[in-house]
Amino acid sequence: MPDIKLTMAINEYDHVQDMANGRVKAEGIDLTVINHGPEEIFHRFLFSQEWEISEISMGMSTSWISRGDAPFVLIPIFPSRVFRHSSIYILKDGPIKSSSDLEGKRIGIPEWGQTAGIYTRGWMEHTAKVPLSSATWYQSGINDPGRQEASQLSLPEDLDLTIITDRSLMQMMFDGDLDCAFSARPPKEFLANDPRVIQLYPNYREEEENYFNDTGIFPIMHTIAIRRDVFEKNPWVAQNMMTAFEEAKKRSFQRIANFTVSQLPVAWAYYDALENNRKMFGEKQWPYGIESNRKTLEAFLQFGFEQGTLHKKLQIEDLFPEEVRHHFKL
Repeated sequence: MPDIKLTMAINEYDHVQDMANGRVKAEGIDLTVINHGPEEIFHRFLFSQEWEISEISMGMSTSWISRGDAPFVLIPIFPSRVFRHSSIYILKDGPIKSSSDLEGKRIGIPEWGQTAGIYTRGWMEHTAKVPLSSATWYQSGINDPGRQEASQLSLPEDLDLTIITDRSLMQMMFDGDLDCAFSARPPKEFLANDPRVIQLYPNYREEEENYFNDTGIFPIMHTIAIRRDVFEKNPWVAQNMMTAFEEAKKRSFQRIANFTVSQLPVAWAYYDALENNRKMFGEKQWPYGIESNRKTLEAFLQFGFEQGTLHKKLQIEDLFPEEVRHHFKL
């Protein structure tokens, strides 16, 4: 039987690149890989289904699944993970100096359903112990006004969220109408070293390491979706793609570990990229599959349900088809 031709859209990750260049092949699949930025990939897949396999945000995908009409299935492959203590931006001379100061403040978000924001608000409620209902929330683009919510929401009744169309979140902060912004994408003023804008946690790595040690949560930003019609016709595609992703990731780690040459244009890359991570995460530094990620997945589903990005409470088993819940290994 000839290989089936499929196209996958994904960001240009080192731990996926061997699937793009053909060094790693998913059995039975003639795979074309195209690279775009995450936001473009998500929009084009969710609303047009232009390709069969796609990187997708955890926030968007779980929201669709909770509605019961998702035109895709997920596999437990997680190409992007980022702690988000670094994503809290405040004014240097503003009223927020610590996490407890978030209570009663005006907080901006680019989208309520953005994955980074779901994790940050989960931290706010469960770790910082600041109720989300105590804040007043505003939604707009971090740098440009008019950003629209991509997910349908089912917000809690006690949540105060206002959509802003004429100003960006940063403009609101400079105008004195906003105290803080939670954003995966840094404000352009911060990137330009504008002294007015700072992070709540300049030492965010220490905060994030403590958060992981306390909770076991290593935030998952993105996963992989397969169009439902493709999966239903060829369910074996899911497991074969998982095997290929695992092999590509293994090869990426092998490249980084080869410190006889500069695999990355960074001094001490081996030590920073592998040794420090090994001390924190053990040998499973970037795990795929369900069991190694159960704490993170359960926490994310709890956060999503509490915050109204999910329309009903989901279990992990609701996210992934039975065919990939137990990944076969020799």
